[in-house]
Amino acid sequence: MLKGTHHVAIICSDYQTSKHFYTHILGLDIIAENYRAHRDSYKLDLALPDGTQIELFSFPSPPQRPSTPEAQGLRHLAFKVDDLASCIKHLESNEVEVEAVRVDEFTGNRFTFFKDPDDLPLELYEG
Repeated sequence: MLKGTHHVAIICSDYQTSKHFYTHILGLDIIAENYRAHRDSYKLDLALPDGTQIELFSFPSPPQRPSTPEAQGLRHLAFKVDDLASCIKHLESNEVEVEAVRVDEFTGNRFTFFKDPDDLPLELYEG
């Protein structure tokens, strides 16, 4: 029935700041960018190398949501990486705060968390 993840939708508070973060800092490619005047909203479709997409939306005055990894609901978004250390170095060189590296107790793989401009928890998972 399910074949994979097509996209993850993210609503941001500052469109230009989040667009810069996801395209220039995280390096995602822009598939399409559309402004929807009737909603005063942007929709930016971004591509990851495996074909998964992120839909970045802006809306006027979106309500805040709890964003800690332990909050009820969607916990966080995790990205698969080959070299965790180089990714951390890249993020930190762009003034993105990164948590200490942890080790998955079941797989032995290394991972860490950081946040997007709206404090959405994001994970880098090596392996």
